[in-house]
Amino acid sequence: MAAERKDTWAVGEGYEAYVGRWSRRVAVEFLRWLQQPPGREWADVGCGTGALTATVLERMAPRRVSGIDPSAGFIEHARATIADPRAEFNVGDARSLPIADAQMDVALAALVINFVPDPLLAVREMKRVVRFGGTVAAYVWDYAGKMELMRHFWDAAAALDPAARELDEGRRFPLCQPGKLSEVFTQAGLVNVEVRALDIPTRFRDFDDYWSPFLGGQGPAPSYAMALPENQRAALRERIAASLPVAADGTIDLIARAWAVRGRVPS
Repeated sequence: MAAERKDTWAVGEGYEAYVGRWSRRVAVEFLRWLQQPPGREWADVGCGTGALTATVLERMAPRRVSGIDPSAGFIEHARATIADPRAEFNVGDARSLPIADAQMDVALAALVINFVPDPLLAVREMKRVVRFGGTVAAYVWDYAGKMELMRHFWDAAAALDPAARELDEGRRFPLCQPGKLSEVFTQAGLVNVEVRALDIPTRFRDFDDYWSPFLGGQGPAPSYAMALPENQRAALRERIAASLPVAADGTIDLIARAWAVRGRVPS
């Protein structure tokens, strides 16, 4: 079959079922690592459904958070679910942020910069909107390694359909590696750049809990799954089921690793 590269990110509910529930847990570890004081102004670039914004509001006592995303569907979901007056959400492009120079103390990009056509431009834009001495930070899934729910999917897909290899995020996004992340942040003009792994356990109740989010069409893997004819999707389902570490009670324990990077805007 011919593989078509198509990343669909538009509907909040589909994203939440797929990786939103795990990205919220990574967000907690990410913010703990950043250690920002209260009263700061934050930009959440590529805010999606608002998972990171909600965590900033809950844990970091910000003065305000500005969430920006190109998807009107995600922005609608975020506005509907986050009523905190300190938060605002607007449709916008990471490569041309609708924020004036040096308006923020912190700019974040959660699980998004690998999807931006020009990641370096996006990081430079984040740097532009942050005040001197402020923080620019991001995290991305470790697609090629320990983001295991996706790794099991693509390994099985490629075994059945060699063309699927070209859609595998582990191949498509070399940026999602420590060295590449550090390089982009340094090239953007940030200093004191650091990278670290954020690992969270992901427990699925059973195989259906693992598999059903891939039927929602949100993101590269679900988009690929839903583009398959029914018989080929069933074959993929069975191959993945055979590869997963299923416990005696039916639960499935995997690891979701994200690589986090941070840097400071020089004065």
